[in-house]
Amino acid sequence: QVQLVESGGGLVQPGGSLRLSCTASGRIFSINDMGWYRQVPGKERELVAAINSGGSTNYAYPVKGRFTISRDNAKKTVYLQMNSLKPEDTAVYYCKCSVVTSLAVRVNYWGQGTQVTVSS
Repeated sequence: QVQLVESGGGLVQPGGSLRLSCTASGRIFSINDMGWYRQVPGKERELVAAINSGGSTNYAYPVKGRFTISRDNAKKTVYLQMNSLKPEDTAVYYCKCSVVTSLAVRVNYWGQGTQVTVSS
C-alpha cells in the first residue's frame, strides 16, 4: 500500500506565496512522474505542473513563470512553490505520483487534496 500526504495549503492574499509538499510512503520501489493538479467545484481536475524522474518539468500556461515544481527523490517528496498568487488560483490542489511498487506494478496514486484560497 502507498500513501501520499499533502501539506502547505491555506489562505493567502493576492500576490502572496505558498509552498505545497506531498510525501509518498509505503511499498515503493521507485517513483516516475510526479505532479500537481487542481480542481474547483463544477470543473474537471486540471494539470498544474509535472516533473519526471529525470527532472524535466511541464507547466500549465496560467501558472508558467509563477509556480515551480521540484522533487526530492531521497525524501520521496514533490513540492510546488507558488508565487504571485491570484484569486483564480483558488482550488483544491492534489498531488499525483506514478509509483512502481515493490511488486513491480506501476500504479498512479493521488493525495487527499489541500485547499488553497487566494483572497483579500
